Amino acid sequence: MAQSDNKKFFENLTGAGKSIAVLTSGGDAQGMNAAVRAVVRMGIYVGAKVYFIHEGYQGMVDGGDNIKEAKWESVSSMLQVGGTVIGSARCKEFRTHEGRLKAAHNLVQRGITNLCVIGGDGSLTGANLFREEWSGLLAELVQQGLIDEEAAQKYSALHIVGMVGSIDNDFCGTDMTIGTDSALHRIIEVVDAIMTTAQSHQRTFVLEVMGRHCGYLALVSALACGADWVLIPEMPPEDGWEEKMCQKLSAKRAGMKRLNIIIVAEGAIDRNNQPITSDHVKDLVVQCLGFDTRVTILGHVQRGGTPSAFDRILASRMGVEAVLALLETTANTPACVVSLCGNQSVRLPLMECVQMTQEVQKAMDEKKFEEAVQLRGRSFENNLKTYKLLAHRKPESELPQSNFNVAVLNVGAPAAGMNAAVRSAVRVGISEGHKMFAVSDGFEGFYKGQIKEIKWADVGGWTGQGGSLLGTKRTLPAKHIDKIAEQIRIYNINALLVIGGFEALECLLQLCEARSNYEEFCIPLCILPATISNNVPGTDLSIGADTALNAIVETCDRIKQSASGTKRRVFIIETMGGYCGYLASVGGLAAGADAAYIYEEPFDIRDLQSNVEHLTEKMKTSIQRGLILRNENSNENYTTDFIYQLYSEEGRGVFDCRKNVLGHMQQGGAPSPFDRNFGTKISAKAMQWITKKLNECYKQGRVFANTDDSACLLGMRRRALIFQPVVQLKDKTDFVHRIPKEQWWLKLRPLMKILAKYKTSYDVSDSGQLEHVAVNRPNESEATAAI
Repeated sequence: MAQSDNKKFFENLTGAGKSIAVLTSGGDAQGMNAAVRAVVRMGIYVGAKVYFIHEGYQGMVDGGDNIKEAKWESVSSMLQVGGTVIGSARCKEFRTHEGRLKAAHNLVQRGITNLCVIGGDGSLTGANLFREEWSGLLAELVQQGLIDEEAAQKYSALHIVGMVGSIDNDFCGTDMTIGTDSALHRIIEVVDAIMTTAQSHQRTFVLEVMGRHCGYLALVSALACGADWVLIPEMPPEDGWEEKMCQKLSAKRAGMKRLNIIIVAEGAIDRNNQPITSDHVKDLVVQCLGFDTRVTILGHVQRGGTPSAFDRILASRMGVEAVLALLETTANTPACVVSLCGNQSVRLPLMECVQMTQEVQKAMDEKKFEEAVQLRGRSFENNLKTYKLLAHRKPESELPQSNFNVAVLNVGAPAAGMNAAVRSAVRVGISEGHKMFAVSDGFEGFYKGQIKEIKWADVGGWTGQGGSLLGTKRTLPAKHIDKIAEQIRIYNINALLVIGGFEALECLLQLCEARSNYEEFCIPLCILPATISNNVPGTDLSIGADTALNAIVETCDRIKQSASGTKRRVFIIETMGGYCGYLASVGGLAAGADAAYIYEEPFDIRDLQSNVEHLTEKMKTSIQRGLILRNENSNENYTTDFIYQLYSEEGRGVFDCRKNVLGHMQQGGAPSPFDRNFGTKISAKAMQWITKKLNECYKQGRVFANTDDSACLLGMRRRALIFQPVVQLKDKTDFVHRIPKEQWWLKLRPLMKILAKYKTSYDVSDSGQLEHVAVNRPNESEATAAI
């Protein structure tokens, strides 16, 4: 990567002479090990000494073997392990002055003045207090003769960087905490399993999920599975909720629905701050409706299991960012926490985040529930609004009468999450007063007239279904433009929502070109990017990509495990994606790959030889398994077979090779919680945009929209969801290879290389700015976080 004047590279930051210690504290969370691994390897990479502190603050207080120097190999094979391998403990002694004095002595003895703390708000508050007391603690140690003045001077400042590891996602200032996505995976796996048995027996299930003070898990899992009712502590139900809930459940059964799902956060309360338990909800349903009702308490299942692809990538990015923050810190820099905002890593003052987190609880105690929801942040507030919009149908008399007809269709290859997006579009459209139409089999079905009205109940249970229930084809509209215009006339379609991949962009560009000849296309047009390849310009993420990443990562885990106990082995794995290397690169980062070959980063025989030599060197130490990912179209000559044969030959005597082509398994399966939630939320936002455009463009008894901003793609860019005119995306697109000209994730590739022990350049232009926590106000919800 060539250096340029406007870029900042971390080579200028050195860790030589510095010691960094990493600890996990409080409750464990999946992904903590990925964060520990990233801190250790990035720390060693920049020349620092890195230490494990085992058993959290207890290990820091006890010292001895609890504080050990970490080696590169110490963190091998831990990326896919749940929990925390360095242990975590809640420590009463650290809360006392004497305990912190012992901890300070143990750190000074080893020259540690940089702490990376992975935990919740309690752990991070304790770390900040420790930092504030540091100089006083050293003075006491000098006074007691435990250290000399020279040591007190040399180690005069303690630097703290925090990462939030908590499945509850209860920390203000970040959209997602490490472990939350994995916990959602566990919940949704259980809900999907329960739905089949509930349907068989016509049962109601009450599911209790974790979240003593925060309803994030309950809310997002309700959104992701289409639950009938959800109870969370931040927004207790209105008085008389019991009767309303029973009425809704009864109406669902009358509408031929065979099951009901109610999700209760363990900390759910009513308007008087009295707890609402899952047993209480069950008794209500049994007494009022007589339904066969069961309670399932998920408990610590939510904390267990392997981390999801999202958590591994999040933790790896945060771990590297934490080391960079420690390298850049000065004596005057406040303790910071590395957070996620939209799709970007940010640094925020630790105590600002802690104080806001405490304000949420205070607002709930004072029954200021609207304020509590706002303080939770944009992501939480938007989730709640979307759930209310989709779960509770207004009576016909209360719906606005728009007289607009909106059609929704899928285009291109199927992607998990498409059905969640269709469900959301249909229900939001109906709530806005529109008549919704479903088009089967994309534009091929459109010109053949496979169009029918779709009602609220028709999309029930669609959220968790993989593939495309509407049917999808790659057919572009240009050849059948007159027939499509005719169908728009016949059905009086006033707006079009297209959910699909690169073909969806091509389709909308063709419709925009046809506007000059066909007034039928002078209507609001909107694309939602949905493709496992994540190759649509104008968006950082696409619906379906997260599910595909999880399929890749799960397979890589199994493949690597298959070699445990055998001789040294390297696996060559081919991923999908066309010419887009997103799946190979980001999947490689999440699976701990040694290399990922992609089209966007050209490689030659010298690079392949260098990789083989690098892997051979690693194999001669304690590393037993290697993992190489190759994007299917990365190079027409260096095929998967060629790379397999090269590695087999060059590694002869050191390791043997196996290859695996993952194929369409990346496209199948039930959508991940992220894809369900992302698809649901961006679809709801798209429908609200369509309503706004319809009202703006309705003049003299008809809809007429032919401006550039009436045909848009809704994409996630860095921190916000943005509508971008498709004509403006033409210059940003490589149409020959069907990829965007600029791709954000290429910045993550050096991170993968660093963690695999390669020397490389890493652009840290986006890092280093300490920001302040923004309090979400009602008028700011347009810049919605996508997670």
